[in-house]
Amino acid sequence: MYLIVKKMWGKMYYSVIAALLVAMAWAAPHEGHDHDGHPADHYHHLHHGKDEAHPSHSGEDACHLLSPHNADFAFSLYKKLALHPDAQGKNIFFSPVGISMALSMLAVGAKGSTLSQIYSSLGYSGLKAQQVNEGYEHLIHMLGHSQDTMQLEAGAGVAIREGFKVVDQFLKDVQHYYNSEAFSVDFSKPEIAAEEINQFIAKKTNDKITDMVKDLDSDMVMMLINYMYFRGKWDKPFEAQLTHKAEFKVDKDTTVQVDMMKRTGRYDIYQDPVNQTTVMMVPYKGNTSMMIVLPDEGKMKDVEESICRHHLKNWHDKLFRSSVDLFMPKFSISATSKLNDILTEMGVTDAFSDTADFSGMTEELKVKVSQVVHKAVLSVDEKGTEAAAATTIEIMPMSLPGTVMLNRPFLVLIVEDSTKSILFMGKITNPTV
Repeated sequence: MYLIVKKMWGKMYYSVIAALLVAMAWAAPHEGHDHDGHPADHYHHLHHGKDEAHPSHSGEDACHLLSPHNADFAFSLYKKLALHPDAQGKNIFFSPVGISMALSMLAVGAKGSTLSQIYSSLGYSGLKAQQVNEGYEHLIHMLGHSQDTMQLEAGAGVAIREGFKVVDQFLKDVQHYYNSEAFSVDFSKPEIAAEEINQFIAKKTNDKITDMVKDLDSDMVMMLINYMYFRGKWDKPFEAQLTHKAEFKVDKDTTVQVDMMKRTGRYDIYQDPVNQTTVMMVPYKGNTSMMIVLPDEGKMKDVEESICRHHLKNWHDKLFRSSVDLFMPKFSISATSKLNDILTEMGVTDAFSDTADFSGMTEELKVKVSQVVHKAVLSVDEKGTEAAAATTIEIMPMSLPGTVMLNRPFLVLIVEDSTKSILFMGKITNPTV
């Protein structure tokens, strides 16, 4: 199983990010039962509407309870991805909150040690299931209130084998708390099942993500799909005519040519002498910003080994507005992460083994998770829409601007301000691949 994201925004300049995560539960095929209420052409959706009031103040409180744990999970996961042999010299990019959300949805159907291991890996051991679920209900609601200036959507799907009995409460809970829609597919015909699942994903992403799923196992009984899609416009667009060819130093032996954007403007910036890092916020319109973390020459590994949510808070507290010449490469990257081994290292062992207890999901037969695969794509360009560049005027101080030159590997974090969520995180090692 693998996940693909395509950028299809026509002639628009954009910054677009998408990620999906799929977890599959499987067992021997089980035929002969009707799956009442879930015809293949109908999606069941019980979540509140976008225009309704947010779920509750308790949900808002729970959302903030999740935030520090989700940040810890993001950095733990990043460090494991960065240390993986397959990641050496490559770009890393993933959606921490998307993965946390998918695992939390999986936990709705888990019991016993299977549940406690999932919660422990996420840092939720001290929280009740209701707090976790209400926290995500509120988070998804907040993210779904898209403005004209950006599009940010999160949700889920449950593809169920025709004739396979699923616990009604599981479906109701994931629909209510995780904006999930259930539909039935015939996994015994893998190509048809993949087509139906891809149609669901395309529908949820306005046809921007297609041909997502291929090579399904005919023995599968269920697929959990988590999607997060973000399209943002820079609050202060770059001017396309200033983009120029420049060198980007991938490592001491490799240099590549990139299209380097340039913009002189006022940005929040901090040079951290202790961690030998320059931190800069490049805001999108709306409540979202890209945090750029540029370690000093030769210090990337040190930063990767030490970075944690306390660094983020310290940097946020010490940012100050300054005039900056920002040089940033245009790029479009994708990264795929197979998470089974990493999640096992983080303590999620039962879910992948024959001791898995997903009796909260189905009582018909024992199931386990066969694969958790995540793919994320990040594209960065000069502008939002053409009109967005029309009247950006800044009053600049007379002093000469400082320079931030992103011509060597750097970290990026896409942060949603109101929920303090790290939506996406990664390392740009080579902008050309």
